[in-house]
Amino acid sequence: MTRESFREELRDLRAAVVALGRDVLDGFERAADALADGDEAAAREVIEGDAAVNERYLDLESRCIDLLALQQPVAGDLRFVTSTFKILTDIERIGDLATNLAEQALQKRADHVPDVNVADLTDIAAEMVVAALDAYERGDPEACHAVADQDDELDGLCQRVADIVIEDLVGREGTVDDDLLTGVRRLLLTVRDVERVGDHAVNIAARTLYMIEGSETLLY
Repeated sequence: MTRESFREELRDLRAAVVALGRDVLDGFERAADALADGDEAAAREVIEGDAAVNERYLDLESRCIDLLALQQPVAGDLRFVTSTFKILTDIERIGDLATNLAEQALQKRADHVPDVNVADLTDIAAEMVVAALDAYERGDPEACHAVADQDDELDGLCQRVADIVIEDLVGREGTVDDDLLTGVRRLLLTVRDVERVGDHAVNIAARTLYMIEGSETLLY
């Protein structure tokens, strides 16, 4: 492979990773909407689409391995391929978390569970993924730091929602039935999953910063 062909392969790989990331983000946003609206058809589409995401993820991961094994990149090119390899894992896991949200959307809503605005959380998490993918596509270190800063906001909001749910449960008088406990548990798991989407966005930003500057420690 000529040097120019190798560079073209790297450009194609970056574009394919960004495309996968944006498709996964679309699935996450559709799952979040399904959770808010009770749209079972949309939720099922997200769940059924997970297999295709996994297939694309494995294909791109294989391309990274081939580039490492056959081309033996060095310096910046090596950082790009190894960072991309790890970023792919974060993208695939965001897809898994989108599937979790879609599965929650198919569950019967429990009565008397505190009415908290999960949509605010999913909106911020989606914004973080958008920003992280853009930073990776452009090679923008400042955007990487912005993603990490936004994670503090998401973590704080997730903690506040969890506190509201727990305080409501503890403050109830009389018997707490199994349906309520199941509903509370599902809600807390959903909040946790949204927070983890933000964590994966930070991971993408950190890997990108390493790709650009050779260090990701400034984000942690």
